[in-house]
Amino acid sequence: MTATCALRVSPARNALARGDVQAARQFAARMMANDPRDAEGHFIFGLAESTDGRIGAGIQHLDRAVTLDPQGEYRAQLARLLVMMRRDGDAAAILHDAEKAPPSDALSRDTIGCVYARLGDHGAALTHFEEAVRLDPPNINYRYNLATTLNFLGRGDEAETVLEALIALAPQDARAHHLLSALRKQRPDNNHVDRLAGTLADAKDGRSRLLVGYALTKELEDIGRPDEALKQLCATNAEHRRNLPYAFARDAALFDAVEGAWPIAAASDAPEDAPIFIIGMPRTGTTLVDRILSSHPLVESAGELQAMPLAVKKAAGTKTPTVMDADTIAAAARADMGMIGRHYLERAAHHRRQPRLRFIDKFPGNFFYAGFIARALPGARIVCLRRHPMDTVLSNFRNLFAVSSRYYDYSYDLLDIAAYYARFDRLMGLWREALPGRLIELRYEDLVADQEGESRRLLAHCGLDWSDSCLSFHTNHAPVSTPSAAQVRRPIYADSVGRWKRHADVLEPVRRFFEQAGVGIS
Repeated sequence: MTATCALRVSPARNALARGDVQAARQFAARMMANDPRDAEGHFIFGLAESTDGRIGAGIQHLDRAVTLDPQGEYRAQLARLLVMMRRDGDAAAILHDAEKAPPSDALSRDTIGCVYARLGDHGAALTHFEEAVRLDPPNINYRYNLATTLNFLGRGDEAETVLEALIALAPQDARAHHLLSALRKQRPDNNHVDRLAGTLADAKDGRSRLLVGYALTKELEDIGRPDEALKQLCATNAEHRRNLPYAFARDAALFDAVEGAWPIAAASDAPEDAPIFIIGMPRTGTTLVDRILSSHPLVESAGELQAMPLAVKKAAGTKTPTVMDADTIAAAARADMGMIGRHYLERAAHHRRQPRLRFIDKFPGNFFYAGFIARALPGARIVCLRRHPMDTVLSNFRNLFAVSSRYYDYSYDLLDIAAYYARFDRLMGLWREALPGRLIELRYEDLVADQEGESRRLLAHCGLDWSDSCLSFHTNHAPVSTPSAAQVRRPIYADSVGRWKRHADVLEPVRRFFEQAGVGIS
């Protein structure tokens, strides 16, 4: 989702609007020199500072502007900077105050919506995105944000209407085409294949070609043309992979660091809270299990949180530019586990809607942090989703993750994914042996074949009594902000089980790799 800053007519704002940050800073400095209580001067100066990457200084000046003049526009931008600095609780408090007198301009309303979305409160975001579009209908960014939120909330038909209107305004908008293709399973008599093919042929930049290529792949698969779909996907991924500075050694170093840091000493003063962590490779059923568990009357989903990686990073105290790296893992393993647990819960609290309930953190990548979770939160339960190795590789290859995140660079090449899976499999072997009783592994195929039996096993592991509502997870109306948003609103289906066999010839190098690596695929 996008957010910038709203600008009134003034020399300082005009300078910022045209990208002349230095001039904007100079104008704002004069305003503050003439009157230290000039809220507008502090506001513009804070925006200029944050635009140049000095987010902390920007927050100080925006906070001063809000103190002097607590208007909605100032609050919206302050909340945006706070959430950028992972200060989710402070951002949520600012939004609470902003709701008392919402800003009247479209950009500030869109900004508030974006902050709510970052906090996982898509219901609250919706009103602001709707108002942004009403105030500024030609703005395609506002329309895209609105459509994304409607999709998260399960209102696919409305999202489709918004996206078609967006595409009418901007026929080459790759984001809109990609999201539109994902809203539903396309049909032979109702799809966008021809339009997508034309859009792809006209796409000039790599990101647009990637998004539209994935959309076309998905729709070809939907309408029963799987061989064409895979051919398109291979071409799309190969083009993108050629431009990535990625080697699997980078991820191998992370696995090495996590394995080398174990065992971690237990905490003497760890919190007693008992969150539920759903971990695993992406696209293996983590969202499905999240929906099953959050359909229980005593459980809510907090979504895919970054709270544990950030708590570990804070405990490590490393100044490295990445949240997770070998130095951070090694330093955090010597830190106070109780402090990690408390800091995790503080961060997670801002994403919870019903604090009286147990909550789920379904960030799949927490499989790296299972050891920290076990020591920092002794009451937590960990659920790991497993899926047939070949289907896992194909599913990761077929789904576009966060393009700007380096975490998913492995996912554009079949053998990179296979290498990643092999190390994941080895790491799970370590956790299986080290964390008996704390970790349960669920096979996606078993869950599809015996939904009730596996759901009962899942609830028992989490210390929950049986609830029939867990069998009706597809009627759960809570938002879903993952690529599985459409699928988990359907009852369990077996379409994806054994999908790799349709493309066994293309996946033959993966099968040979697994055979040599000792990964069983029978």
